[in-house]
Formats: sequence, structure tokens, C-alpha cells
Amino acid sequence: MRKIFPDANAALEGLTFDGMTVMSGGFGLCGIPAFFTATGVGTLVAEGKEVRNFNGRDYVMETGLLADLAIVKAWKADERGNLVFRKTARNFNPMMATAGKVTVVEVEEIVPTGSLDPDQIHTPGVYVDRIVRTVSEKRIEQRTIRTRETA
Repeated sequence: MRKIFPDANAALEGLTFDGMTVMSGGFGLCGIPAFFTATGVGTLVAEGKEVRNFNGRDYVMETGLLADLAIVKAWKADERGNLVFRKTARNFNPMMATAGKVTVVEVEEIVPTGSLDPDQIHTPGVYVDRIVRTVSEKRIEQRTIRTRETA
């Protein structure tokens, strides 16, 4: 479903940069309610937010992110909730798994406790409240070609 906005400012309202999302999750988890960042200064993202100058440089205040519920996707989990992520799921899922008051993890495989290499665990089970095993549909794009018409 497409949403129509009255102007560009309304369309960009609430958007954040990926790095700020990760940082705000980490700060929220640590109990830090807000932080200052140079990212977004002078852009629509900074409008309406507090800006302070430190040592001649402007910074925008962002609030720490603490979600009531974090739903993340992992590749494997053991029975205690220790998580291993693969590929692009390693970008933000480990951080977001730690930022929720309750964390639910969707995994492809649940293995016995102790079978994961401790050096390969990306998120410890202390952050995980629920594990749901799902069957992931592996969509494979089929390449189709047509003969080129002579020009």
C-alpha cells in the first residue's frame, strides 16, 4: 500500500540513518536516554530536534531506543537462546535482540545446548525470551531470457 504525503518533509518525518538506529539501540540498552551525533545535522532529519555546538561543531540530539518487543531473525539458536546470525541478518539483528524488553527470535534451526562454538555466538541467550523455529522459504530467482530482435 502506498501512502501519499503532502510534502517532502512529511514523507521524511521519522526516518533515521541506519547507523543512528544501531547507536540508539545500544545507548537505550545501556540506560542512556539520549546522545548527540553529527549525523543528520542540517538535514530534514534534524528538524525539530535539539542541536548543540561542541568545540565548534553542531550535533543533533537523538533519543535512545528501547523497544517493548524485539522480533529478530537468526540462523541457529541453541536451547538456551544463544544465537548465530548469517549474512545480512548480522547487520542489525544482534543489536536489536539486546534492545528489547522482550525478544522473540525466529530461527531456522534449534540445536542442543553446548553444540554451538562459543566463538561463533553473536548474541548470548540472556537477551532471548522466546525462540520460534520456522521453515524459511528459499526463493530462487529464475533467469529468463528472450531472443534479441534484430535492429
